[in-house]
Amino acid sequence: MARAQHPKVLTANHLRTGAVVWRTADQRWSADPREAELLSDDAHAEVLLLEAQGQAHEVIGPYLAEARAGANGPELLHIRERLRVTGPSVGRSLTQVEAV
Repeated sequence: MARAQHPKVLTANHLRTGAVVWRTADQRWSADPREAELLSDDAHAEVLLLEAQGQAHEVIGPYLAEARAGANGPELLHIRERLRVTGPSVGRSLTQVEAV
């Protein structure tokens, strides 16, 4: 059985600071994942990913992450992205990280 496809958000790390950033609908990078553009068209998401890969002067390691629409913007579906938002998990329980 095929896995259900979810919308995506485009994320990367800011080149100079290393901060996690998210691509917004107005084509800028934001440190706030709630501002991320939720991409439901896979072809469009892939085009944006290619564009981000060409922005090596600004961001590094761009990739698409699964998300869903939430009351306050996109909600990240995988723990990796939730960890990236909250920072290092040393000293925190998995339950605390999953609550983000």
